[in-house]
Formats: sequence, C-alpha cells, structure tokens
Amino acid sequence: MQEQRFTKRDWTLFRSKIGDWQEAHMDRLCKEYVELLRSDGDPSEKFWKLDKRIKSDKRNPGVQLQMTRTNLIYNIVSLINHDVISIKDLEDFSDELKETVRVFLERQSRNDSDEE
Repeated sequence: MQEQRFTKRDWTLFRSKIGDWQEAHMDRLCKEYVELLRSDGDPSEKFWKLDKRIKSDKRNPGVQLQMTRTNLIYNIVSLINHDVISIKDLEDFSDELKETVRVFLERQSRNDSDEE
C-alpha cells in the first residue's frame, strides 16, 4: 500500500475549497463563452465552436473531479496543470502535501522535457 502523503486535515480542507475553486473556474469559462458568442462570425460557426468547447471543458478538473482520498494529490496536480489553481492556493495545506505536489510537478516537467 502506498504511503499517504497528506493529512486528514488536508483532505477536509480540499473538500471545503474545491467548490469555490471550481465555481471560480467555471465563471472564467462562462466569460470566455460570452466572448466567443460576441465575436464576429456566422451564428452557426459560433454555436458549433461553443458546443465543442463545452464538451471539452466538461472533462476539465475545474468542472468535475472524482472525489476520493486516493486521488487527492493527483487531483491537485491536475488542477494546477489546468490553471484552475496555483501553488499559492495550497498555502493552508500541510508542508507534506505541498512537498508531494511539488515533487509530482517536477517529475512531470522532467518527463515532458524528455519527450521533446
């Protein structure tokens, strides 16, 4: 079994913050949708572009997540990668969680640069 890299308080704090983080993200998305609809172009073109965008955004962690304790670190990393939150948003979390997230992000960054 994998060692837990966060505290019970981290899990509780995450559950209390995720709703606000997602609401803020969805507010940004709605503003982007409004801009898309206000842009120049044919109504049908804007409609289908918006449809495609919404279908894609539904899979974004800023819209929905699988909320389990085992996914906590992965969810946080995914939220950061999708610009839903930043490292600064983790200031109230334990040092252990922040360090774990940092290590995951660094490892991911190295893997991404190795692929290039």
